[in-house]
Amino acid sequence: QVQLVESGGGLVQPGGSLRLSCAASGSIFSINSMAWYRQTPGKQRELVAGIISSSSTNYADSVKGRFTISRDNAKNTVYLQMNSLKPEDTATYICNAILRRVGERGYGAYWGQGTQVTVSS
Repeated sequence: QVQLVESGGGLVQPGGSLRLSCAASGSIFSINSMAWYRQTPGKQRELVAGIISSSSTNYADSVKGRFTISRDNAKNTVYLQMNSLKPEDTATYICNAILRRVGERGYGAYWGQGTQVTVSS
């Protein structure tokens, strides 16, 4: 059994900061990559930031220089530090992990339920 649990969302003013966390738990053999996506009603889901097992990272152009993704391998946890937040960052932020479960050979994608981030005055 694998579960991804997100936390850290909330309401902030423009220019403020939030740090999102996502912890993967269960019978995990290894994690290839973890990532943050965001979804707004009526808009296509987009990749915000990703980090692979080698610690290489990538970011959406819209968040470069403002967001930082990091991970704690010992805790199977990924973080997203969000600074200089803008109203257009408002979305549901969803954690993703591509991992291999104990007793299985292949990798699969797992998703959290999402945490709401609202940037407004």
